[in-house]
Amino acid sequence: MTSKIVVNNIEPDAGISTVSILGIATATKFIGDIEGGVTGNVTGNVTGSSGSCTGNAATATVASGITTTASVNTSGIVTATAFVPTTGQLSHRNIIVNGAMLVAQRGVSSTTNGYGSVDRFQGTFSATDESPTHTQHTLTSSDTGPYAEGFRKSFHVQNGNQTGGAGASDFIRLWHKIEAQDLANSGWNYTSSSSYITLSFWVKASVTQTYYVQMRTAQGTSKSYYFAMNLSANTWTKVTHSIPGHADLTFGNDTGEGIYIAWYTFRGTNNTGTVTANQWNNWSGSTITPDQTTTWYTTNDSTFEITGVQLEVGTVSTPFEHRSVGDELTRCQRYYQQYVNPCCTGVIPDNGSKAYSIGLQFQTRMRATPTTAITNAGTGGNVSDGQSTQTIASLNAADGNVDGMSIYLNLNGDLGDFRPACLGLNDSTTNTTTYKLTAEI
Repeated sequence: MTSKIVVNNIEPDAGISTVSILGIATATKFIGDIEGGVTGNVTGNVTGSSGSCTGNAATATVASGITTTASVNTSGIVTATAFVPTTGQLSHRNIIVNGAMLVAQRGVSSTTNGYGSVDRFQGTFSATDESPTHTQHTLTSSDTGPYAEGFRKSFHVQNGNQTGGAGASDFIRLWHKIEAQDLANSGWNYTSSSSYITLSFWVKASVTQTYYVQMRTAQGTSKSYYFAMNLSANTWTKVTHSIPGHADLTFGNDTGEGIYIAWYTFRGTNNTGTVTANQWNNWSGSTITPDQTTTWYTTNDSTFEITGVQLEVGTVSTPFEHRSVGDELTRCQRYYQQYVNPCCTGVIPDNGSKAYSIGLQFQTRMRATPTTAITNAGTGGNVSDGQSTQTIASLNAADGNVDGMSIYLNLNGDLGDFRPACLGLNDSTTNTTTYKLTAEI
């Protein structure tokens, strides 16, 4: 025989502190702390201080707010209508342009001191006996670490043969510069020492030693900052480092240089000495890091490479913000554009003097009015309007701005009036004319 007791109200008594029920208790509301396991759904708001709710909750369907300074970990699924970070944003976090090394407009390999391979990253050096080679390197599945995170390219530097040893003025570095306005508008409260940006990247070196990353601001009171990396030979390492603001930091809302980031494989003693790590120091013009180990520099054909470079506001390194090749190309073209045999409209004869002008519209508005380098501009180049072709006696670019420029040509013969024309194209020649437009910081 079963029985059921229905109680409308239980009032506490001074002599009774506990009510034990072996079965199921059903109530419209529980007020106060609950200890032990809870099964079934919990609806409504759950409040209380840390430790006031213990045991297992099968489902919590509604919670009006969770406030904590600690981390929240779950092995299940988190569903929300919105995620609002307290620092930064979910997209467009990465201030670095071409951090996945996808774009290399100038070419895939170069011994040029400066830009020459991967866009926005320079291989710079001084007083070397043999120039290093910097390349856009292709990663494979054997590149454990970055490959699994979706990286397919790196910025790779191979040392030359430094037969003279490590001189006091010698250096080889990888270099990236950031516009001041990109920092000024990033959301970083850079004059506060409690506000941070975080730099993260993958790095691999062929020589085990300590390497250094150094940064310097260019505006206001110039400040320098560095931190050390201890790398094992031929091992990809994920590096993450948070950098505080400082009262002296200044970034104008302009297109000038804000910060450079330098990865040093070696820097000679002319520019090293006693300086404190992991803090902003007044820029002395010389001392940037402690004295640096010479092993990598004096090892023939040693290598150093980076990829997945991300600089973002906050103290936490978030997963790399992968962008499409097209998106990165457009960003890179703000600083560099290259045209081979550009087709332009509006070839205008100048009263039979064989002098002409062509307007060239840039693909993307550039950071500043670019400087122009033209290859094959003289004899051997040509201009064709589809009906006749004339060789170029001389060619130059002028009257440029951030959106376009004029190309002035002196030809060895006349073309027709107002016909669209192409530079460097001719059925009977393979000559080409290349325009390299540079507006780098």
